[in-house]
Amino acid sequence: MNISKNYNEKELTLTVEGRIDTITSKELEKEINDEIGNFDSLILDFTDLEYISSAGLRVLIATQKKLKADNIPFVIKNINDTINEIFRMSGFDKILKIE
Repeated sequence: MNISKNYNEKELTLTVEGRIDTITSKELEKEINDEIGNFDSLILDFTDLEYISSAGLRVLIATQKKLKADNIPFVIKNINDTINEIFRMSGFDKILKIE
């Protein structure tokens, strides 16, 4: 997994490439948690994400809960059909904001 970070003023976009699985989900979680307090909105760009496991889904839900408590917008963008199907089957497409 590769994560690139881009700030547009106080809006943070994390572009995630590769796979979010049991091992790499911890890296994504750390990257997000390390930046909390530095942004007013968070975008995860999944253009080049190939796979997400249940561990990755857990990170997304935990992130959403943290940010929602502080009224910070959180959006996931550019998901492919494979990731969309995982979100749909898990019901996350109804929980997370996906564009």
